[in-house]
Amino acid sequence: MIHIKFKSETSTSNKILYGAAERLVLEEDLKNKVAGLFGELNNNGEKFWYACFVTSDYLTKKVSPERLEFLIPPKKDTELFEDEISFEEICEVINKNVNEYLKPFLEDNKKISKERVQKYIEEKAPRYRSIFRSLSEEEKCFDLALNDKQLELRLHSKLMEAEEELIEEGHDLMQSDLWMKDKDEYLSRLNEYLKKASDLKQSDLAAYVSRRKVVIDLFEKALTFQDDGKYIKEEIIHNLFMPMRTTSEECSDSNLWLIDERLAFHNFLASDKTLSSMPITSDKSNLEPDICSLNICDNPLLVNPTKELPLASITLVEFKRPMRNDANSADPIKQVFNYLKRIRDGGVKTNNGRLIPESKNIPGYCYILCDLTSTMIDVCEEKSYVKTSDGLGYFGFNSVYNAYIEVISFDRLLRGAKERNKAFFDKLGLPSF
Repeated sequence: MIHIKFKSETSTSNKILYGAAERLVLEEDLKNKVAGLFGELNNNGEKFWYACFVTSDYLTKKVSPERLEFLIPPKKDTELFEDEISFEEICEVINKNVNEYLKPFLEDNKKISKERVQKYIEEKAPRYRSIFRSLSEEEKCFDLALNDKQLELRLHSKLMEAEEELIEEGHDLMQSDLWMKDKDEYLSRLNEYLKKASDLKQSDLAAYVSRRKVVIDLFEKALTFQDDGKYIKEEIIHNLFMPMRTTSEECSDSNLWLIDERLAFHNFLASDKTLSSMPITSDKSNLEPDICSLNICDNPLLVNPTKELPLASITLVEFKRPMRNDANSADPIKQVFNYLKRIRDGGVKTNNGRLIPESKNIPGYCYILCDLTSTMIDVCEEKSYVKTSDGLGYFGFNSVYNAYIEVISFDRLLRGAKERNKAFFDKLGLPSF
């Protein structure tokens, strides 16, 4: 084995060169085969590319007549080539020597790579913390040229590998008869398995919390001036909470937790759908509430025993464009009450079409998401709604419509979402403000 350093301008890769009978036979790129070997190496400020030239009498003996390949079994096969040396075994010894020779030149790369991945995980992808801890020092070296997208794909691949191994180990453990033979050994393996499972499942929770952080950041950016000096349209904000023209059957995940965590619990949810298309009412109107939700309590603690069907509530959410200032002529509160009345008049039903008793008395919860412009403040004060303690919203109860109404400014909504999730972000090391 001859170790060669090439000047940067004379080579473009690190490689192993196999020779036989005084000729080059095979060239193998070392990329992704030596931990910390990402590109050019540094020797006291002088950059170089590395090559290892390998020759031997054995290689000469085993080269093909055309000298284009070696007639060596690729892997060790005890049945067919019991006394033969495989190419895999040759490579293992060569790689060990290459790693030893390059060790002084790779330490800095390994350190920088590890620090970069740790920083990425801490700041952007905490779900990979558990899997990163389980990697060997060699496996923690990722190519410094990888961008964030490529790095996450590599980490995700490692996570999937670990989850596959966990599933396989779990099945083997459950089907094992070790419990009958050695209970102590079985319990030891079971405890080890449960610890691995706990670490991996924590990554799922971390992914969910990280997603919330991204949503809050996007929401905050959506409230600022755009490049054209205008504010973003309400449709874009609407889609951030839940895609328009979809229902809970079409959209399995929404971001209504930004408003209220309880909105995650619903039996029917519709976004920008006409009342006539909703199975929860027989109203034939083409009016389209921004968000309409029906929540049915299947097992209420205190109910009249004569009621066969469960209690229910209707939630309506209306979005307004940031800084829109025409509430006097286009009152969003009157708008949601109109939606609520038409839904009730159509007879509120379950998803299966069963009429809910006393549907006209089903309580309503109405949310208006907007900026507190002068006209919006006028509308709220005319209706004698109570201003919130921070001055960023109004709330009240309308006895005629049997509905609780809350006007939430975008600033209050953003601050509330941050405060409710701050503890989770802090646990994951994510900046919350």
